[in-house]
Formats: sequence, C-alpha cells, structure tokens
Amino acid sequence: MNKSIFFRLDWLLLVVYFALISFGILNVYSATFNETSRGMFDLTQAIGKQFFFLIFSMFTGIIILSINSKFFEQFSLLGYFISILLLAGLFIFGKTVSGATSWYNIGGLSFQPSELAKVTTALVIANLMSKFQSDIKTPRTLLKIGAYVLLPFLLIVFQPDPGSALVFGAFFFPMFREGLNYSYLIIFLTVLSLFFITLSFPFGVVVAIITMIILLLYFIFKKLNPKIKIWPFLIFLVISIGFSFSVDYIFDNVFQQRHRDRINIVLGKEIDAQGVGYNINQSKIAIGSGGLKGKGFLEGTQTKGDFVPAQHTDYIFSTIGEEWGFLGSFFLIFLFCILVFRIILQAEKQVNKFRRIYSYGIAGLIFIHFFINIGMSLGMVPTIGIPLPFVSYGGSSILAFSIMVFIHLNFDANRLIDS
Repeated sequence: MNKSIFFRLDWLLLVVYFALISFGILNVYSATFNETSRGMFDLTQAIGKQFFFLIFSMFTGIIILSINSKFFEQFSLLGYFISILLLAGLFIFGKTVSGATSWYNIGGLSFQPSELAKVTTALVIANLMSKFQSDIKTPRTLLKIGAYVLLPFLLIVFQPDPGSALVFGAFFFPMFREGLNYSYLIIFLTVLSLFFITLSFPFGVVVAIITMIILLLYFIFKKLNPKIKIWPFLIFLVISIGFSFSVDYIFDNVFQQRHRDRINIVLGKEIDAQGVGYNINQSKIAIGSGGLKGKGFLEGTQTKGDFVPAQHTDYIFSTIGEEWGFLGSFFLIFLFCILVFRIILQAEKQVNKFRRIYSYGIAGLIFIHFFINIGMSLGMVPTIGIPLPFVSYGGSSILAFSIMVFIHLNFDANRLIDS
C-alpha cells in the first residue's frame, strides 16, 4: 500500500470497521463454541472458516487501497455483468440450502454471489447516475437505472431468496440524494402502510381509516390553500381502497406459506412459539435474559443450549443481547450508526459524483441490513434471512461488506488527488 494513502485514510471509519469485525468474530465463536472446538484456525469449524474469510477480507482491503480509484468506475459495468452471470449460473450449478439455490460450493467453502452483486450494483448505479446529463426525475432515466437494479433483484427472488433481494431497495437512497422527488418515497411508504393495515384490521375498518385520513389531509391542505380541489383526494381515496381490497388476494396467492406465517406472527395474528415463531420467541427470550450487562462471554444459557436456531448467522444479535446485555447491544448499534453517518459525511465532501453516489449506496445497504436484522431478532419485522454486516457468520457477507467499505476508503483518501 502506498505510504501517502496511509496518512489520508479515514482512521475513525477504520477503527469502527475493526471494532465491528472483532465483535463479530467473538460472538460467532461464542455461538458455535463446543468442547470439541480446536480454536479459530480449525477450518472444519464455522469459526475457522469465518476467521479465514476475515483475514482474506483484510488482505483484499489492502489491495483495494492500492488500486487507482478510477479503476472501479472504468470496470463497474464489467463487474456488474460478471455478478449477473454468477447469479444466473446458480440455476444450473448452484447448491440448494433451506429451499434456496443461492450458493456455489467450492472446495468445502460456500460462496453466495448475491453478496458480490450488491457491490457491483452499487458501482454500476453510481456510474450510470454520474454520467446522466439529464434530470434524474425523467421517466427514461428512472427506467434505465431501475432496469439495472431489477435484473439482480429478480434473479435473487427466483432462487428464491426474497430477503436478499429486498435490500436492493437501498439503491433508491442515492437517487433521492441526487434529486429524485420524495413523492416516490411517500407513495412507497403509503403502499407499505396500507398493506400491513389491511392485514391487521377488517376491511370495513380499513376503509374508515383511509377515508378519515384523506379527509383530514384535504382539510389541512384546504386551510393552507383555499383554491385546492377535492377531486385529487377522491381519486387517491378510490385507488387506496382498491389496493386495500386486493391485499388479501396478493397475500394468499403471491406470498409463500412460510412468508405468510412469519408476517402473521409479527402482526400478532398467530402465536406459534413451537413452530414458525420458535426462532423469534427464543431470540427474544435470549435477549431479554441478558439484562443490563449480560451474562458474560461464553456464559449464555440460551446460546450454549442451542435454543436459537441459526444463532451464529441470522440471529447473532440474540447472542450479543444475552451475553453482553443492553449495554453491549447499544454499543453495537452505536457503532453501526457511526459507520453509516461517517460514510455519508465523507460522501458529502466528494467532488466526484460517481464516488459520492457509490458511498450513499453502500450506506443505504449497510443501514437496511442492520435495521432489518436487529428488528428480526426483536420480533419487529418478519424473518427474512439477511445477515448482520461484519458480525454474522458468512464468508461471502463479510468479504462483500469489507470490499464496500475499503472501496469507499479508497475514494475518500483520493478525493482531492485524482477527482
């Protein structure tokens, strides 16, 4: 690595990164520990594989810091199409685990190309958006960007792995930063709210709620602007009721049974502590039992008793809650907040549009991952199977998120040199 770049690195971000991966390796070790474990270097154990990928990720990071920043922009499209080919190849050569064909098995190690696709999509979207001379609000521009996001999204959905596909919504984050109208976000949140309200209440109650809210909005806007017409609100009312009427059909015929069960449990419509809701119930028990300070490293009874399935992967936060308590959990969330806000803060200093958009994209990805994963462990969102960045077990995940961060560090260190 060039000595000059060493002094330009964002060391606060690096410290947070190392704190997260260190915390992660400790908790993976705890969640997978047994009396036959032979230490972190045993590649036959989960901890050995995780430690191998952690070291490999850091070496990859050093290489990334040594590369000319312009390389990532010039080869972003090639990298994107390689990841698309890898995703498509899963349907022929992929390994099926828990009903999803999402992995390649290479010499005893598994590789999940959807993680790589997050990095390459972030780069190609940044490349496209930085090249557009026209307004990002135009339909043609939105359709072009949307197509590049939709392609990996659909390939991942059909594996089927809707959880991993869901996080591709993070790429709207940089689009809003670059001028996309916030009405799209309002529409999305409205549709999402209507979907869950309709599932939670009888249809007649939903219609009454929608009508009252729209009438209230009309009177508020009428107060601000007496010339405003009522017909746009009536059209919105009809569309909202029509969508609400279709929710049950979508829920029963589009979603798979396992997805319906998980959503119903989060909404409180089903209580299945021994079946579909077992994971969430045991996770909440583990986190709650940790109290303020936790039970101590390797002292978690829920963890040691293997009561929480997938505790070293999707439910790693339950290990943290049990053994490190509220204080440890808060510290982890605090680290993630620093990481995301630091990336955004440094992105705003970028004079290069491509690099700024890329950094906003990965900030969105990291935020969605940690928000959904922790919400999942607390029973606040349905179980959709996405890892906690830098912390959960998974070589593909830790490698992909490390690559994201080190590319950002490369861009930040060189923002005034080769912009």
